Amino acid sequence: MDSLILSKSDVEELLTMDECLNAVEHAFHLHGTGKTQMPAKIYLTFENGDLRAMPAFIEGHAGIKWVNSHPRNREKGLPTVMAILIYNDPDTGFPLAVMDATHLTNMRTGAAGGIAVKYLARKDSRTVGFVGCGMQARTQLEAIVNVAEIEKVKAYDISEGTAKDFLSFAEKFGLDGEVVEIDDACRSDILVTTTPSRTPVVKAEWIEEGTHINAIGADAPGKQELDPEILLRARVVVDDYEQAFHSGEVNVPLSEGIITKDHIFGTLGEIVAGLKKGREDDSQITVFDSTGLAIQDIATASLIYDRAVKAGKGVKFRFF
Repeated sequence: MDSLILSKSDVEELLTMDECLNAVEHAFHLHGTGKTQMPAKIYLTFENGDLRAMPAFIEGHAGIKWVNSHPRNREKGLPTVMAILIYNDPDTGFPLAVMDATHLTNMRTGAAGGIAVKYLARKDSRTVGFVGCGMQARTQLEAIVNVAEIEKVKAYDISEGTAKDFLSFAEKFGLDGEVVEIDDACRSDILVTTTPSRTPVVKAEWIEEGTHINAIGADAPGKQELDPEILLRARVVVDDYEQAFHSGEVNVPLSEGIITKDHIFGTLGEIVAGLKKGREDDSQITVFDSTGLAIQDIATASLIYDRAVKAGKGVKFRFF
């Protein structure tokens, strides 16, 4: 049997945000009802970044993603995140495909943020602020405009040029945009943070009642973007308990005793599955702590593989 090799351009051509949102929402539902296998991420930590192994099994689909996070890669002309995914037949273990997962990672993380907005943000949310305007901000925005009636984007980045480039991207959705200071970006109906920070960059006094926050950047031990006071005021929802406690936005406040595990309301999967309620009222602050789940990768990879086979995309290769 041949394996299918799919390049980044193949994945970009085959994967749309609409389909990715559906796949990721379904993965959350299965996760919330305990119908997945997903060991915690395994980390190799280096001076300038890390590598992570992410295996999962979901509804007859299996595989593993090998992904890095190196924030200083831009200085070397490389993406800060690069990933390869091996997609296996669980009945035989045969590698059906090896695919670039860099775009897949950006898309499924954006989709997770979109699903969080769908279940946790106020229905009348019209403004979305971004702290950090790199590639992940783009897929977050693309997903959010699919689930909410956004009218304005407020962008902050330590690089004003990056913020301006991001707003140029936002124009494709017909949105008004403005480069603002960080406190103004935080005063939005929806706030998305996508920085690699290890010290809080979002202050509690900037967050108004009714705000929903997608905290995306903290995905390794020691990382945090939000003033812990925000978490104390908010309904905190994680993507996965074990991963969030180890490496999510809550990992530092938990280790320092500022919050306890009892403060975590639940998982997004539990809310999607109807086991727990999302937002209680329009004055409540909600936070989605996203660490990135391997089940999101495999659910999305299965979609890509099926479409590739039907479209005759990729290169066949015989490993064995």
